[in-house]
Amino acid sequence: MTLRVHNLSVSIDGFVAGPDQSAESPLGVDAMALHDWVRDEHTLADQHFLDRGEENIGATIMGRNMFGPIRGDWPDDTWKGWWGEEPPFHHQVFVLTHHPRPSFDMAGGTTFHFTDDPIETVLARADEAAEGKDVRLGGGASAVTQFLAAGLVDELHLAVVPILLGSGESIYDGWDHSGYERSRVVTSSNLMHVVYRKRA
Repeated sequence: MTLRVHNLSVSIDGFVAGPDQSAESPLGVDAMALHDWVRDEHTLADQHFLDRGEENIGATIMGRNMFGPIRGDWPDDTWKGWWGEEPPFHHQVFVLTHHPRPSFDMAGGTTFHFTDDPIETVLARADEAAEGKDVRLGGGASAVTQFLAAGLVDELHLAVVPILLGSGESIYDGWDHSGYERSRVVTSSNLMHVVYRKRA
């Protein structure tokens, strides 16, 4: 099993989300521009990395901030994520949260699980759910940096977007960079793709 981070958009000053996240600004103030390269017309190089992020993925782990804007206790079970009735995952998704809630199934084969287990336990569950395929680690920054700090991420792809956010959630804090080495850099007209791999 390989744990992979793909297409994690980050500002040139290191933020994957801006300040003041809300339902109206899910990535924080001015941070939706981080994902313009995905929504707008993109280059062949960009498309390569988007496609790579879907290859051989059997399960996903994400932080609660990626799942939705609600903080603290869940007021009820009505919030089902940002993705509508048929999320794009089509496999089991494990959401890291201090406030677990019952799992539920969505159209298209996605099942969301909510867990406060240690990240090593969550990874083991995701590995089992992936049935021999790789596990993808989604955002936000806190989720990714926890796994990086524990040395559990095998491949980290950052899509470095040429905007400045000034503050927000940094991807570069809280983990030992020396455990990873840059393996690939590809520049398109929209951004720079940088891939890091865990040192052997």
